Amino acid sequence: MKLQKIVNRLQKLHPKEIDLSLDRIKNLCEKLGNPQDEINCIQVCGTNGKGSTISFLRSILKEANIKCNIYTSPHVIRINERFIYNDEMISDDDLSNLLNEIEEVNNGQPLTYFEALTAAFFYGCNRYKQNLVLAEFGLFGRGDAVNILKKNLCNIVTSCSEDHLDWLPKDNRNIERIIFEKTSSLLNSNIVVAKQSSEEITECIKKNISNSSANKYYFNENYNFILKEDDFFYYEDKYGNLKIPRPNLNGHFQIENASTAIATLRILKNIKIKDQHIKNGVQKAHNIARLEEIKSGKLKGLIKNNRLFLDSSHNPGGAKVLNEFLQTLDCNKHVIIGMMANKDHEKYISYFKNISSLTTIDIPNQPNAIGGEELKNKFKDIPNVKYKKNIKEAIESIPLKENDLLVITGSLYLSGEFFNLN
Repeated sequence: MKLQKIVNRLQKLHPKEIDLSLDRIKNLCEKLGNPQDEINCIQVCGTNGKGSTISFLRSILKEANIKCNIYTSPHVIRINERFIYNDEMISDDDLSNLLNEIEEVNNGQPLTYFEALTAAFFYGCNRYKQNLVLAEFGLFGRGDAVNILKKNLCNIVTSCSEDHLDWLPKDNRNIERIIFEKTSSLLNSNIVVAKQSSEEITECIKKNISNSSANKYYFNENYNFILKEDDFFYYEDKYGNLKIPRPNLNGHFQIENASTAIATLRILKNIKIKDQHIKNGVQKAHNIARLEEIKSGKLKGLIKNNRLFLDSSHNPGGAKVLNEFLQTLDCNKHVIIGMMANKDHEKYISYFKNISSLTTIDIPNQPNAIGGEELKNKFKDIPNVKYKKNIKEAIESIPLKENDLLVITGSLYLSGEFFNLN
């Protein structure tokens, strides 16, 4: 209750949920002693794959007994998920105390909720200055509150695609502008560019960072992987080749994310990573609500022996890799979907092929979500589309047969609702 009260107060400090400028957080961090200047950080930007790449980094580093502080957003179930210190999620009491300090130092000045959380994370790192920091910055990197560092160890650019277009000028809503926003302010340390969905996107990233003096590493040029066996993949870069067990995370794209994490840690020579740390860490990595198979819980109990996957993909790039995975499975697929209003709903659903049924639902307690009825109308050209009010009703309405598969997808907020109910 104490934590929620502080969160409620912080959410009222600025009339906008998002305001893409850096003056407010810079001023606050200066009052806090600029804690962000003291950290050793790997920053991760991009549209898709940020969370999974950080999960692989974290898992490999844990195998090497290297402690991490980690900042990601948004959270799925609890706000505490955004604050990892010393490899542990912060407690309610510690987070309350941390946010309370931020509130007192800020002294009622205008500040977005995300800026408050970001300043709090940096300030909390003061207790663990020896730890490596993994931090993602999203939406559009130039104005993201995480992007106030003066130095870092490395920038990772994950897969870039169209998302959050409503935040861009109406006459400039395209992938080129997205790439400019995400990569134009990268620091001059190291830049690792992950596998992109097209050569055109890779070339656009190259052009945008061409004037940077950073050391640059590109998938397919400086590092790569190949698949030869069902249970392994072969990673290669200038330091040699590794035969690595496949991740437990589902989807071919997770091997791409794992390879990006490996490439990053191998170029950072001051971080002592051994081959066995990589092999063990890749296999043990876990990422909540990213093509996660749900094997227990109240909602899972409704479908008994049928497989259930929860996936938080919410943009066309995410839909593409989700459906590449689904196409590898020889079974009937049923999809339950809820989305936020500002997404490209038609393009997202265009990647779903050969599905047996599609059920749209509302996402409760999310004023920025699109209603399930309205979403159904956008998908009217898809066979077997129907609307149900909530997840439970949707699951109960689907006549699953033996070996049929159920996927719940479309939003991280929907995933949070699923976990609350399950």
